[in-house]
Amino acid sequence: MQSLQEKASQYSGIATEDAFAIDETNLYEKLGLQTFIDLSTNFYTRVYDDEEEWFRSIFANSKKEDAIQNQYEFFVQRMGGPPLFSQRRGHPALIARHRPFAVTHQAAERWLHHMQQALDTTPAIDFDSKTKMMNFFRHTAFFLVAGDELKSQNQQVACKHVASKPAAE
Repeated sequence: MQSLQEKASQYSGIATEDAFAIDETNLYEKLGLQTFIDLSTNFYTRVYDDEEEWFRSIFANSKKEDAIQNQYEFFVQRMGGPPLFSQRRGHPALIARHRPFAVTHQAAERWLHHMQQALDTTPAIDFDSKTKMMNFFRHTAFFLVAGDELKSQNQQVACKHVASKPAAE
């Protein structure tokens, strides 16, 4: 059975070592806090303005300002900065935090579309950093897809288990 990381690499086309090349450079020190705030603001402006209702609906129960803060704090923490996200929200636990959402291949691709545009229009991010970040984002998006598939498989097994029990008399 494939691990979630292996599935993420298979689905994303990004080798694990390329996905985690972000760890070779402290991108927080290189780019600074404001760059991550700008990237997340740029990204969520695109998400909340997306023309596809099915995609916008994924974020309907989240305030844009909260989504921006959660994302930039996670990025800062993951890319070499202080643990802003963990201090405020606890362990990132990406799969658990995304459990309420249908993280499909289609949703991942749409998310990545907006992230690529946000990266391309955030001037403080150099080409090498953009490449490393996009590889990490692509791999991580499909890590969440693999986690969502595992959730669905576990629910199916649980339903079959319940259905196979004899009815109480």
